[in-house]
Amino acid sequence: MRACLPEDPGVSRLVEARHHDPFSILGRHGAGTETVVRAFIPHAREVLLFENLDPLVRVGDSGLFEWRGNGQRLPEHHRLIWVDGERRETVAHDPYTYPPQIPEFDLHLFSEGSHLRAHRMLGAREHEVEGVAGVLFAVWAPNAERVSVVGDFNRWDGRCHPMRVHPGHGVWELFIPDLLPGLLYKFEIRNRETGQVFLKTDPYGQCFELRPSTAAIVPERSRHAWGDGEWMRQRAHRDWQHAPMSIYEVHPGSWQREADGGFLNYRELAHRLVDYVRDMGFSHIELMPITEYPYDPSWGYQATGYYAPTRRFGSPDDFRYFVDHCHRHGIGVLMDWVPAHFPKDGHGLARFDGTALYEHEDPRLGEHQDWSTLIFNFGRNEVKNFLLSSALFWLEEFHVDGLRVDAVASMLYLDYSRQEGAWLPNQYGGRENLQAIAFLQDMNRILHEQCPGILMVAEESTSWPQVSRPTYVGGLGFDLKWNMGWMNDTLRYMGHEPVHRSYHQDLLTFSMLYAFTENFILPFSHDEVVHGKGSMLNKMPGDEWQRFANLRALYAYQFTHPGKKLLFMGMEFGQGLEWNSNGVLDWYVLDYPFHRGLQRMVRDLNALYHGHSALHQHEFEWQGFEWIDCHDAQQSVLSFLRHGDGEALIVVANLTPVPRHGYRIGVPWRSGFEELFNSDAECYGGGNVGNGDRDLRAEDLPWMGHSWSLALTLPPLGVLVLKPR
Repeated sequence: MRACLPEDPGVSRLVEARHHDPFSILGRHGAGTETVVRAFIPHAREVLLFENLDPLVRVGDSGLFEWRGNGQRLPEHHRLIWVDGERRETVAHDPYTYPPQIPEFDLHLFSEGSHLRAHRMLGAREHEVEGVAGVLFAVWAPNAERVSVVGDFNRWDGRCHPMRVHPGHGVWELFIPDLLPGLLYKFEIRNRETGQVFLKTDPYGQCFELRPSTAAIVPERSRHAWGDGEWMRQRAHRDWQHAPMSIYEVHPGSWQREADGGFLNYRELAHRLVDYVRDMGFSHIELMPITEYPYDPSWGYQATGYYAPTRRFGSPDDFRYFVDHCHRHGIGVLMDWVPAHFPKDGHGLARFDGTALYEHEDPRLGEHQDWSTLIFNFGRNEVKNFLLSSALFWLEEFHVDGLRVDAVASMLYLDYSRQEGAWLPNQYGGRENLQAIAFLQDMNRILHEQCPGILMVAEESTSWPQVSRPTYVGGLGFDLKWNMGWMNDTLRYMGHEPVHRSYHQDLLTFSMLYAFTENFILPFSHDEVVHGKGSMLNKMPGDEWQRFANLRALYAYQFTHPGKKLLFMGMEFGQGLEWNSNGVLDWYVLDYPFHRGLQRMVRDLNALYHGHSALHQHEFEWQGFEWIDCHDAQQSVLSFLRHGDGEALIVVANLTPVPRHGYRIGVPWRSGFEELFNSDAECYGGGNVGNGDRDLRAEDLPWMGHSWSLALTLPPLGVLVLKPR
């Protein structure tokens, strides 16, 4: 039995999947003395009311079904039974009988850019209405004519579950009762202006299929029982500025793998990695991006899932286990996070509702030419909410200890890596991205208020002032900044043949002119060992012995120079080849003495750095450093003091392959001295040139501005650390 399709433009728009308010037609409505129930189920052969088994009548040749009668006998939220062409029967509550579920206050906060946890409003989550369980879907798409939820549960047919829009906010929502977590879904969007229909994955999705598939998965509520309460309590009050911090940077997909070549699960990675990191003496792990991403060679820096740990390594609860296990064993976890740009993949954020929604329309503002990615529109409230909520999500939901924000320089400058005429100035004619600056300041201020003790780290490669200074004095509000200038200058110096180093000593001494203007991390990161740059070992000049000696001296210099420390995985044992994200580290080289010795030295450097306040207590303050002599460029020797409360150490570096006997340095104490560390020690693969257990005593011979002096044997390409007895 069929009824004629009414001459109602709203019904036509619904049938054609163009209606912005399906609730005005579907569900239950009064019609005079009668009640009308309508359902649009295009795959159904027949539809009945569950409560009284009355059939609904198909309207025309469409998938619209209608029932008219006395509605007093129907519950407010009735159920439907339908049978499809394969005679499969489905029973479910009618989703179009439920009122809006998103409070107006949440929508208001989102539109004004002050909703700190938009992920609790948007996306997909388990939800219950009047005792009926299901899933609430919500998405921001202000320029859509129609948005539908599609998935396994409706044959990916956008006609089946169109959503309602909240006028003035551009947010679409639909509560679908009787659905369970674990289902695949996307949003089907029809653009208002062009009529183009396309599928998009959920920007707020918290779990995704394994790539190359791109659907989101309705997340389950976490079942993880956290055991890191003591760590979290201590973190909130920790004096991190005056505590040692050495970071091991890790790409989870290539640190180690299973025997069959498969990725380690987050849980297995936790056990292997924590055991290794603790043995090596690092205090923190920094994970390269694990926000879901489609393309393996991007290493995670082109993210499409800003709220989801990548499925490559397991589930969200698996990642919670990873962080929890690290904390229970005294290891902090930092995570790379990329708010600067996103990829153009069709299923992702790019032109999300058919317009430049998350990005800028003008490519002079909205596209990174170097990376062929799109730039977030930091001036749009809803975009700021998206990013701010993402940052809070990782800090709160996963207990991550901090975020290392990638490519900050590209956010700060409108002309970043652009030719003249290929960028637009700000309202004052300048090159500064005022909207991005305001976003970074707001973000850092809010995150520190909401999550005391977390660390925000900037990868910022220019001389932008006050990156790691509080926002109330005009800074960007980060806690730490990567010292890219120190890294570049130091590697340039070490890359020179020793015979030429005397002409370039300024590359080492220049860093002390600005060392305390920011809270610096000294990074040797993954960026230094890819794209033809060679491994750290192969950056060093000379034969095999000299390359290892140079590398030992380089790391010793890093660990004794003011600033927190960062080493990328594999550097600690002298990985021979450039890092390859498609393989695993060359762990086999630890069968060879030079590599094994280098690894042992890094372990000992961590112990030295963590065990002596002089090397970490005043890393950001001028009181912690004092030159003894920085002028002996002719012999390529540097000597300096490191100070802590009640402790001081002397560091002397000889950066040529020539041993220097009787080398005299000035010292401020008339005492004996102990050689704590020698990078040329035999156990590290060196020649064991140095002072060993010799009784070193200061002489009453003024030198280098000090009243006493000390004669030393300096090892070739070596660094010594001395302590007054």
